[in-house]
Amino acid sequence: MNSPMKDKNFLGKKAVIIGLDGVPHSLLVHYMEQGIMPHLREMTSQGLLLPMDSTLPEVSSVAWSSFMTGKNPAEHGIFGFMELDKKTYEFIFPNFLSIKAPTFWEELGVPAVACNIPQTYPARPMNGVLISGFVALDMVKAVYPKRVYDILHGMGYQLDVKSQLAAKDPEEFFQNLFAVFHKRMEAITYLYDHEDWQIFIGTITETDRLHHFFFDSARGGQYHHIFTKFYRELDEFLWKMFNRAQKDQALFLTCSDHGFAPIVSEVYINRYLQDCGHLNLAGGGSFKDITAQTQAFVLDPARVYIHLKNKYQRGAVETAEYDALREKLKSLFNSLNYNGKRVVKQVFFKEEIFSGPYIEDAPDLYILGEPGFDLKATLNKESVFGASHFHGAHTHGDAHLFISDRDRMNPATKIDINRIPHLVLAYFSA
Repeated sequence: MNSPMKDKNFLGKKAVIIGLDGVPHSLLVHYMEQGIMPHLREMTSQGLLLPMDSTLPEVSSVAWSSFMTGKNPAEHGIFGFMELDKKTYEFIFPNFLSIKAPTFWEELGVPAVACNIPQTYPARPMNGVLISGFVALDMVKAVYPKRVYDILHGMGYQLDVKSQLAAKDPEEFFQNLFAVFHKRMEAITYLYDHEDWQIFIGTITETDRLHHFFFDSARGGQYHHIFTKFYRELDEFLWKMFNRAQKDQALFLTCSDHGFAPIVSEVYINRYLQDCGHLNLAGGGSFKDITAQTQAFVLDPARVYIHLKNKYQRGAVETAEYDALREKLKSLFNSLNYNGKRVVKQVFFKEEIFSGPYIEDAPDLYILGEPGFDLKATLNKESVFGASHFHGAHTHGDAHLFISDRDRMNPATKIDINRIPHLVLAYFSA
């Protein structure tokens, strides 16, 4: 993690980033037009609000890892929230210690505050303050240094929303959502005012929780008043942080890790592979029941792995069959349709989207769904299409980036989340 950047003098330079998990560019534009986010509209008169692409896969663990490192998954080593042990077929859960590339604040060597960024658990020592985000299990292990834990504990800070409430008691869920959101904003504001930093990152993840369960109300519907209330409060918070940054002559950014769309249907890719004869399970039907007759399986969200001989304990696909099997599966996935609608936007071979020393750990194919189709690796489904308590699904496109200094971006340039660290590094180096 040593970097020549650490030898440079960045005295006086500051950057502030407010992460807004899962907040689409199109939704922010809509809320500005509706008068729900007047402060953001004022901010855009000085800076730029741009659409941005996520990573592939378009999930928080991967996208925020790329946000922190400026690297693609084959360089930082995170391809999803879970992996499969090649011998036992049991789940492995990568965490912050699994990321194999330095964060951009480590590269700069400046004091930093990083609050609630997903994929940062457990907290590891750093030059500054780290408060882990999703998936954080134990608050003691989620905070560095310990003195900050004592402050947060006294504040009543909570690591995450009680998402299980959404399906059984929406009103209680909304109460909890706002309670956690208010404590999150309080903690971010406190850390901004009381800690020493040159890089400040505070991430709001309550947006993602609201969207997953109720995104069908984002522009109207039963719970639209909740969205209106939430985004008005978020607008006030962004305005407050923007003005603090302006006062401190800091570069100010907001960004999301992916977009969101209302769900048309959930799509269970492993069921599809079973129906087509490419996935075979014995007994209980878990990943530990994958048999030697299996040619391919999927891990969330739509990572397809060829069951290769000499790679997996029960793998039987020969290397000579690999290319032909990938082509066959690509055609199979491209043929998926739902009530006449195309389900799959594009199927990628791993070498088309990943590059780096950890490409061998990458999925052999990745399926990007059309917006509204929530591709899942769930087993034990009786049909390929279905529905659940989720009403919003991630999208690769329609993430957003706001930057206070419009001269630092060409608005015509297509950007993705990997670009953000490089913008900050260029700002500090200028």
